Amino acid sequence: MRDARPGGVRRRWKRSLSPLHVLLALASVTQPAHGIWPFPPKRYSGNSLLGAGSLGLDNDDRVVAFGDFNGDQFLDLLGLASDQQTLSVYLWNHDDYVYRKSAAFRHPQKVVNVVPGDYTQDGKVDLLVMSQAQRSNRLAIDLYVASPEGGFNMNPISAPPSTMAQPIPMDFNGDLKIDLIGIPARSSSSSTFKIWSNIWNSSSSNPRIFNVTDPNFEGAQCTLSNPHSNAAVDLNGDCLADLFLVCNEQNSRSKYYQMWVNNKADGFALAQLGRLPDGVQTVSFADIDRDGTLDMLFTTCSSVSSSTGIGSDCAINIAYNQQLPLCASTTSSGVENGKRVCRPPQELCTADPDFQFDLSPSAGNNAFATIPISSIFPQTSGSSSPSSLLVLDTSFNPPLPVPIKLGDVNQDGFPDIVAILATGTGPQMSRIPSLAFSVPCGKGVAGCGSNGNGRRSWSVVKKGTEPLKGIQDARSVALLDLDEDGTLDIMVQRTGSQGQGNILFVQNNFYYDAFFLKAIVLNGACGSGLCSTPNSSERYHPFGVSYSGATYKYTVLDTAGGRSAAQVGQLPQTSYHSLMTPYAYFGLGRTNNYIENLFVGSTKHTKQHFIDMEGVIPNSKLVIIPPLEGEDGWKRELYLRPGEWIPWVTLTVVAATIVLAIIVFVLHLNEKREDELERRRASHHINFDAL
Repeated sequence: MRDARPGGVRRRWKRSLSPLHVLLALASVTQPAHGIWPFPPKRYSGNSLLGAGSLGLDNDDRVVAFGDFNGDQFLDLLGLASDQQTLSVYLWNHDDYVYRKSAAFRHPQKVVNVVPGDYTQDGKVDLLVMSQAQRSNRLAIDLYVASPEGGFNMNPISAPPSTMAQPIPMDFNGDLKIDLIGIPARSSSSSTFKIWSNIWNSSSSNPRIFNVTDPNFEGAQCTLSNPHSNAAVDLNGDCLADLFLVCNEQNSRSKYYQMWVNNKADGFALAQLGRLPDGVQTVSFADIDRDGTLDMLFTTCSSVSSSTGIGSDCAINIAYNQQLPLCASTTSSGVENGKRVCRPPQELCTADPDFQFDLSPSAGNNAFATIPISSIFPQTSGSSSPSSLLVLDTSFNPPLPVPIKLGDVNQDGFPDIVAILATGTGPQMSRIPSLAFSVPCGKGVAGCGSNGNGRRSWSVVKKGTEPLKGIQDARSVALLDLDEDGTLDIMVQRTGSQGQGNILFVQNNFYYDAFFLKAIVLNGACGSGLCSTPNSSERYHPFGVSYSGATYKYTVLDTAGGRSAAQVGQLPQTSYHSLMTPYAYFGLGRTNNYIENLFVGSTKHTKQHFIDMEGVIPNSKLVIIPPLEGEDGWKRELYLRPGEWIPWVTLTVVAATIVLAIIVFVLHLNEKREDELERRRASHHINFDAL
């Protein structure tokens, strides 16, 4: 829906009009233009960002999670009312282009976080609710099991509670069931983290969902931070999700990180740890420089106001993942002198045990960059103070970290950013969301130095972003694909102080001459691809699973023939209302070809935990179903998105067919006439030899 409304077609009329022409002319005058226009009008027009309103969400609700609750492959929302106890499920209505509330219920305690996921492995999204009782320093964990007929069982299943450091989901034993990792709430002083192992058995008369066990970790554990940025992402490049943990240093306010490599049945091994800079806020992961590895992006601030959540002197920091690069040639083996030096395009899921993140701010470290917020988002002419960054949402209890959102908004293959900037002081302070596109480093580019050295930076988008500039009470932002139209749109959650509601959806209506791909890995539920409803003949697709830990790697050729690789993770973070979509979205840039190589990794502990494909069609959605134990191989489903150009191609083909038919018919008549003339000449011909 990115193109403008189609205009009318100017016709050249002849001087003499037949009665039919007169009737058509009168009809075109007395009826609206769309009455005779063969294609439906576009919902949005204009090459810019466009405000779409709240799209049916209640003003009292804030969105706490995304998920596909009814399995129709459209993204649905979960809202939490201001009382922090009432949860509402909003289903997307494609025909009306609006969200409809389908269910609402009240949780008995104050809800802190909700993690949707298929914990019972039946292809339906369940709700894992983390809540806090009054004057309690622990999180209660309850699971609302989804019913195959729709809705949820209102008798939740309780699980062992945790500390206030929220657990994150991940499949630890390779059975594609969602487990949790965190610190259980105990009376003892032990702070080592444990695994909430998924033991769901639907046939049990008294089913349990989790059993707390000791993890198979080789290395010294740490005390998890609260809040934290723990994630399940592939760090060493083998397409198998590893663990990134943010920890507290003892007797200090400093933080450090741990990276645990997934060795399948052998457990996790501590591969790297390092201190995080002072003032670190949230850590996110994306392939910043499009080299086929996931990099770290985190913000640092010199100070943060506890009342407003606004950080001063903030900066964006990028720690590039140093791994084996992509081989320049497809014929290269990647091995020189017995040592692997690069990854061939056919072997993207090759582990690099020597991967490294270097966060030292030394001048010679080209794998780490710090870019001040003020250089990307300079002070506006009407502001008397430099732009600060909103890093904490104090309108929620307890306050929520506000990360910089990463997503490929312009489909060029490089992640862009959306941040909330704060300007002014006191009651006049404005909190404005701002969009910046990823750009290559060069002279004059923010954060690239006077000589323009560096890899990537961002440039603020000034034209066409009026809906964002009009917001002054933003408290969080998220990127999602409204109506599955192939572009990343923006959802802005607001405090409501402007009197314009609490939620605004912003439609991305920019036109980009580039391609995208959406993909989702399911959890193996109903391996045939269809699930059966108990005591019924109805069947449904298990699309709503919200499976964490899947990995995507691909290579693509640009229009100049250059090959590049990229990596994307699926739902790597879920804690503290991270608001990530259950699918992966990545831009492909300008290309005139299919995706050359696509590798999709799961968390299975089998020898082949990933699948490779060639020739995947861009501008489509790919569904991958990994096999459970004892089942057949991987299943793939490709859903082509009907492009807006298809009606025009159809019209062109039909018109060309008609023209060719007319030409053939005319030539046929001419040939027939010539044959008739030749027959007549032959009948009048006198054979003088016979005389």
